[in-house]
Amino acid sequence: MDVQGNGGLMRFFEDMPDPRGNNTLHRLTDLIVLAICAVICGADGCVQVEQFACAKEKFFRTFLELSCGIPSHDTFGRVFARLNPDAFESCFMAWIRSLAENKGAELISFDGKAIRRSFEHAWDKSGMVHLVSAFVSANRMVLGQLAVQDKSNEITAIPKLLELLDIKGATVTIDAMGCQKNIVQKITDGQGNYYLAVKENQPQLYQKVKNLLDEAMLEKFAGMKHDYYEQTDGDHGRIETRKVWCTSEVKWLGELGKDWPKLSQLVVVEATREVGGKSSSERRYYIASDKKGTAKGAAEAIRGHWGIENQLHWSLDVSFGEDGCRISKGHAAENFSRLRRIALNLLQREKRKKVGIKTKRLIAGWDHNYLLNLLEG
Repeated sequence: MDVQGNGGLMRFFEDMPDPRGNNTLHRLTDLIVLAICAVICGADGCVQVEQFACAKEKFFRTFLELSCGIPSHDTFGRVFARLNPDAFESCFMAWIRSLAENKGAELISFDGKAIRRSFEHAWDKSGMVHLVSAFVSANRMVLGQLAVQDKSNEITAIPKLLELLDIKGATVTIDAMGCQKNIVQKITDGQGNYYLAVKENQPQLYQKVKNLLDEAMLEKFAGMKHDYYEQTDGDHGRIETRKVWCTSEVKWLGELGKDWPKLSQLVVVEATREVGGKSSSERRYYIASDKKGTAKGAAEAIRGHWGIENQLHWSLDVSFGEDGCRISKGHAAENFSRLRRIALNLLQREKRKKVGIKTKRLIAGWDHNYLLNLLEG
């Protein structure tokens, strides 16, 4: 099995700077392989990583050096607390770029997530790790992530993450937090398209778009070029109908519209929910750059954005227990979150087992060949 050679994941981590310098007993790549395997198979922290590695030492010696045996949990803790997260992310993204399936016109969603128990002291939660991720719903792959101090810092993190990614031909979706002119400029500079939610954090734009589209709906878009799409879903006694209108007549925004690079479409979604005989509805507004955009395409992009919540954040919390993780020292919380995303990507790429992520993790712990196949990617 070629885990660290030309065909394996670990070749992308061989040049990562070792925070310990030259005074080492254990190779950094051995530590990373052991940690990734342990996280894939259910480990939540350094003690469990050590115990997992000890239980399978004979297996790991078939492809790892382990000249000084299995590292202690203290060693794992110190290394991941000091490991440069930017260098780790650079290696992670180099691996992602090597995957042929992450190419072409795809939908890339950006959103933030807090690791809710990643603070060192109960009386001070300011150190809680908050991560911004880029996610492709089509193949359920994490393309990259950056840590920020709190949710408000997503505005600065998203442009940095966009610079690291190849978004040419892709459609980028971000919630209202990311509806910023500099972010739009980064997307268009990268030759990508965008669908961005518009809310009160951009008061002038929101009021103008809302008034224009609400009035157009009242008049059934009389005299305005537009497209319409409707979709109804229902399960567990809930019926949801989404009506989507889009128009390319952004000229009605006047000078305000010119401030947003390549703004080409205005979109409104009216969602109506019926549960237990009671009905509720809301309208959401969006700006977009796709000149050839249709209402159906807008509906797919907007709904696809929630894949980052339903497929990434949900999986990390339910299948990996990320929200309950108490790792907090140094960079350890961020670096362990990256281990979880590596594990999730590997598990999502594996298509032969028609089971969920939790079951795949169990199988990887039971079946050494299956675990090695996951590492080969």
